[in-house]
Amino acid sequence: MFNETHLNLNIKHTLKGIVGAVSLLSLAAAPAFAADGKLSDDKVKIGVLSDMSGVYKSLEGPGAVIAAKMAIEDFGGKVLGKNIEIISADHQNKPDIGASTAREWIDSKQVDMITALDNSSVGLAVQGLASDKKTITMNTGAGTTALTEEQCSKYGIHYVYDTHALPVGTATAIVNNGGKKWFFITADYAFGHSLQDNTSKVVKDLGGEVVGNVNAPLGTNDFSSYLLQAQSSGADVIGLANAGQDTVNAIKQANQFQIVQSGQKLAGMLVFITDIQSMGLDIAQGLQFTTAFVWNQDDEAEKWSREFFKRHGAMPTMVQAGVYSSVSNYLAAVKAAGTDDSDAVRKQLGEMKLNDMFVKNGEILSNGLMLHDMYLVEAKKPGESKEEWDLLNVISKIPAKDAYIPLAESACALAK
Repeated sequence: MFNETHLNLNIKHTLKGIVGAVSLLSLAAAPAFAADGKLSDDKVKIGVLSDMSGVYKSLEGPGAVIAAKMAIEDFGGKVLGKNIEIISADHQNKPDIGASTAREWIDSKQVDMITALDNSSVGLAVQGLASDKKTITMNTGAGTTALTEEQCSKYGIHYVYDTHALPVGTATAIVNNGGKKWFFITADYAFGHSLQDNTSKVVKDLGGEVVGNVNAPLGTNDFSSYLLQAQSSGADVIGLANAGQDTVNAIKQANQFQIVQSGQKLAGMLVFITDIQSMGLDIAQGLQFTTAFVWNQDDEAEKWSREFFKRHGAMPTMVQAGVYSSVSNYLAAVKAAGTDDSDAVRKQLGEMKLNDMFVKNGEILSNGLMLHDMYLVEAKKPGESKEEWDLLNVISKIPAKDAYIPLAESACALAK
């Protein structure tokens, strides 16, 4: 991806003292570097490739662009004395469009890093193409574990959550509370199948059973036939292995069918705060799910989230917060490495401890997994909410070591 232009390197001796476990905060507080370094085209360009118009628009979409811009602003707008630029596009939830956009960005527009990628099929396609071109992807939106398992890459980073971490919190809590028999309504593509498979494993390992499933196309508006199959299955729990507007539609229609009132439980295996706000607490109250971020989980997160709200009109989802964090830490790695060369930056990312408003003591493993804590949360009762977006109670923290596939058990060749 590079047209190499060599600039004077006067900072190598300075960099030696800071390479290693350097937090974003300490880098931001450090004295400014001299306005020289090694950049491929005299600037750093970041691409935000997201669903800007479809079922995942509200959970990442335009909000991801805002989050990336905030990260660049907070970083100072420059790195190694050169401008940081951003470019964005709509992948339309189509792998071919995602891959062709990424190819154009890398080949013609000198994009150095691509983030967002909120669709597993798109994420896998773009990661594969970008890796062939030695371009870093920091996937904040897709869920499939294949990104860091069977289809892992030296240049591919999976940043916010995966389909292994989600059921560790949600399914474990529900099964331990008596929800032993499960039926799945599954989004019929890579993400949904991965989420169903991983959740089923958790359920079975805890002594539960899966009594059936049905696949629903992405963007389904009418879930009635799927819900009726689930209702008649005899399951204790209906697991929704989908996301975004699909999850919202399924839960709203389940409420119309009085499914929860009739004794079955709903398990949203990937739920975002925007989904809860869309449904309202009258419908969502008591719904438990796993997330990587809650906007008011601490003072630092709340301060950033309120600024994001001013610009976007909604509180950030975990993946929008993850875009801010991924862009910030990518820029910190470029600064520490003294170059935007992908090999040098990826090495630096693997040596850093990540600390910011999104993550505490995060680390990027050799297979590309960003290891960090997750949270089991529950939607509040209407009377518990103090303001419009005060929607969640944190029930427990899920330690990183419990949430993710251990590196020693990874199918990725890079983990060996």
